Amino acid sequence: MGLKLFIKEHFTLLLMQVLITLIMLFLYWLDGFRNIETALYSIFMSIMLITSYLVIRYMLRRRYLEKITSLPKVMDDALQKSAKTAEYFETEKYMHELYRLYQQEVQSLYVSQTRQYKFMNQWIHQMKTPISVLELLLQEESLDKKSVQEEVERIKGGLEMVLMQARLENFQDDLQVERVNLKGIVTSTINENKRLFITNRVFPEISIDEELVVMSDSKWLKFVIVQFITNAVKYTFEENKKIFIEANLIEQGISLRVVDEGIGIPKSDLSRVTKAFFTGENGRKTGESTGMGLYIAQEICRRLGHELHISSEIGIGTTVSIIFHQ
Repeated sequence: MGLKLFIKEHFTLLLMQVLITLIMLFLYWLDGFRNIETALYSIFMSIMLITSYLVIRYMLRRRYLEKITSLPKVMDDALQKSAKTAEYFETEKYMHELYRLYQQEVQSLYVSQTRQYKFMNQWIHQMKTPISVLELLLQEESLDKKSVQEEVERIKGGLEMVLMQARLENFQDDLQVERVNLKGIVTSTINENKRLFITNRVFPEISIDEELVVMSDSKWLKFVIVQFITNAVKYTFEENKKIFIEANLIEQGISLRVVDEGIGIPKSDLSRVTKAFFTGENGRKTGESTGMGLYIAQEICRRLGHELHISSEIGIGTTVSIIFHQ
């Protein structure tokens, strides 16, 4: 197979060599040269030279040609280095780089699918709790609407989380950057989640100038803010505490901060709270954490070009900041 491919590859070269030889002999004949023996000697020498050239060229390329004409059984077969010419060396280099990129894409896809599978398993497990509670409430003679509403809110929050995780895979298709009024989006987010504050007896305080505007995607930004205030309320166990939402002009642009008076995050967990599925010590206390909220928030901020910073002290509270570069 390698020899056949080599002949096919150099067939036009052979034809060209024959044509050149015939043209040269024809020119000599027109000039009056009629010596047949010399003509035959010229043809013989031409054949010997081109044959020698092709034999040497084939020997240099034989292993490479055999490799590309036989189907590999394992990937290592295709990645063997057997080229002896500059052209084929560059071809092998190109194929190796192409394989490296392919491996990266496969690994990225595998990690994404594994993360999605693990997230869905955890999400389904967590959704069983509010559904079980609702079933118990329905069995009671007098239906407690407040309790039903709380469980419905938990289910809605879980659905929103899984939808955002799914959309994150096609982030660019669902992106609309625009001028967003910070106070407006924070106020609307607080109003939409007022039941969360009322139920936990935690009170928000907004300190944002009416004129502060940032470039962002309002839908994605609202989801990020919801994650911050949800965590702030969830980990504020004492009643009548406050959550402060404030924005200020800084050297880098505009900083939006969510400050709570909760239990704080241990230093050992602080650097890992934005990793996928990391629940940490606080997550184990509540038993309701998927470990995906801050991970998704971090991913959204990164793709929107915003910076996310988290600082905390045990027993004092946690501060989550987004920096919008102007």
